[in-house]
Order: sequence, then C-alpha cells, then structure tokens
Amino acid sequence: MNLPATLKYTKEHEWIRVEGDVAFIGVTDHAQKELGDIVYVDIDTLDKEVARDEVFGTVEAVKTVSDLFSPISGTVLEINDKLDGSPELVNSDPYGDGWMIKMSVSDPTELEALLSAETYGELVGA
Repeated sequence: MNLPATLKYTKEHEWIRVEGDVAFIGVTDHAQKELGDIVYVDIDTLDKEVARDEVFGTVEAVKTVSDLFSPISGTVLEINDKLDGSPELVNSDPYGDGWMIKMSVSDPTELEALLSAETYGELVGA
C-alpha cells in the first residue's frame, strides 16, 4: 500500500499535505481501494469555513457514497476541477492529481493530532 511518509493521515482515511499555510487534502490509497471505482466527487464548500472533522463533500463510488471529513479547520480555497471530468483520478493517483481540496490552515496545532504514515498503516493493517 502506498503511504507517503511526508503526509499526515486521519482515522477517516483522508490525507493532508501542508505547504506553508495551505493544505492539500484527499482520500488515501486504502480508502480509494475500499470504495472501488469512483464515479463522482461532490464538493460545494468553496470559500466556506470548515471545522475539523466537519464534512466538506462526498465521494460517490459504484458501490457507495461516503462523506469526506476535514482533517483540520480552515477555509476551502480551491476545489480540484480536474475531478469534474475525471473522478477516476482519485483511484489512479490519490496523492497527486486526485487531491480534492486546498484549504487554509486556521490552527496549526491541529496538525499535531493527525496520524503519521506508520500509525495510519498500522490502523489499516498495511
């Protein structure tokens, strides 16, 4: 399983990469495999404040629809528009072109509560 050590993870299977005061967020390789073929990503929180653990959107797969939970508090700055026409990017490149949102980091101390790649790997049995 692909678990980049440079990322942080949540128990809800989101990953986060912080660059300065902006965070990229998506779902983990494990999550996309569990969901199966992703057919639609619905995120309508652009320019909205989202609290840690609050739903910022949903991802729809052939089998199910799952909520997407924010790993931190902040404002959604950008939604990955590539996912409109190619939601399968979440399956093929979950840590690259399959990112879902960029958001501001309101409280950097929240990052300390996130899981390391090693801890997340233990959680999902990797």
